[in-house]
Amino acid sequence: MALIPLEDSVADIIGKAMHGLQLSECEVASAAGVTPAAVASLRAGHFDEASARAIAPVLQLGAEALAALGHQTWYPQPVALTGLVCFTTPYQDMTVNNYLVFDPSSGEALAVDTGADCRSMLAYLTQSKLTLKLILLTHTHADHVLDLAGLQQHTGAPAYVGEREPLAGAEGFAAGRLFRCGTLRITTHLTWGHSRGGITYGITGLDRPVALVGDAVFAGSMGGCRVSYADALRSNRDHILSLPADTVICPGHGPLTSVGEERVHNPFFT
Repeated sequence: MALIPLEDSVADIIGKAMHGLQLSECEVASAAGVTPAAVASLRAGHFDEASARAIAPVLQLGAEALAALGHQTWYPQPVALTGLVCFTTPYQDMTVNNYLVFDPSSGEALAVDTGADCRSMLAYLTQSKLTLKLILLTHTHADHVLDLAGLQQHTGAPAYVGEREPLAGAEGFAAGRLFRCGTLRITTHLTWGHSRGGITYGITGLDRPVALVGDAVFAGSMGGCRVSYADALRSNRDHILSLPADTVICPGHGPLTSVGEERVHNPFFT
């Protein structure tokens, strides 16, 4: 199976940090002691380690992690976990992930997000003789909820979404609510900043703990902060990076990763 590419390049990471900190290329260059042209070149996708290391502290990014991403020497360890299945569907010019998590003993399952097309998920449910009991939404950006009606129509499962992001067809809830699915225990945490009401679902009951984070954190990066950069960094640290190191992180885009790997290899949090 082909590896899912990392969602963000060094250029993307630098752009997100500059946007979040509201710094221009000239301001970054002046503080780092490099030329504006060097910053512009990095943002255009031309990696230069010396320039990247120089601007990393200005952007509050980890220089070692940024350099490893620039040289493409890090990729998260593949994850194979019974009870966890990732589906990837195309949406416009990108791909988006959605997930099934199930209790192997009872066959009860929950979906986290729907992606742009739920047909692969429906086929897996049928082939594996699983019963979908819950649909949990990380946030309401279109790529993550586009096929909610289709998934509900075919399964009859109720859907839930954080109360800050109301959505037709889904019941709102306050972060902190506990869900159960078979022997699985699902906790809910407000990880906002990318969106106003993003929710991370922490699941225990499999061989490793799992955190389904939507666009809060990516392998080696994080979601663009459309609402609040400071709150995205804070809530990601408090509710995702604080989890046990072996926790599997299931992002809305890009490959699966783990809390332990992100503590070392994610420039935003190292």
